[in-house]
Amino acid sequence: MTQAAQRQAHAAPAAGAIASDSYGTALPFGLHHLVSGMNALGTLWILALMVLINLDVFGRNLLGVPVRGVTELVSLSIVGIVFLQLGDTLRSGRFTRADILLDRLKHTRPALTDALHALYHLVGLALMLVILAASWEPLVESIRIREYVGAIGDFQAPVWPVRLITLLGLAVTALCFLMLAWLDLRRMASRRTTGGRS
Repeated sequence: MTQAAQRQAHAAPAAGAIASDSYGTALPFGLHHLVSGMNALGTLWILALMVLINLDVFGRNLLGVPVRGVTELVSLSIVGIVFLQLGDTLRSGRFTRADILLDRLKHTRPALTDALHALYHLVGLALMLVILAASWEPLVESIRIREYVGAIGDFQAPVWPVRLITLLGLAVTALCFLMLAWLDLRRMASRRTTGGRS
């Protein structure tokens, strides 16, 4: 058995056992497919930026003709990429968090661990909704005044598409928080019905 297969077998719960958390599992309504697709789109965006930056470097140093707007596009793209990949980062359990306490509790008090996971996800949902509400007006204003980056006559790029991507990423991440909280509560209820600490 290869090392990868051994790790997978060790990580997989035994038949009938209850998982310790909801990360990496399929989300209701196929939401995991959406966040995976957004993550892949963000990765392709990164590759496109790498090509653009290299073209700018070669054009500037070898031909004396830099690619216009690279700095502006990179600054806009970083924000868009982060929010495109935010949902999948959460679903796969790579969100920044301190889990020292949870790692100890999941072996001794798994139901409490589920409750704490659910609380964490509900707080995350509330935070995403607050940021989402605060981001709506800047999007509308950006479209109204035709906000752009760059300089007139040289390079201009509208800002509103990135603001729209930000709202989409926030909305999808909020849904992920909600679905994960629901899975946590369902898993906690399942532990209680089975009466086990599995």
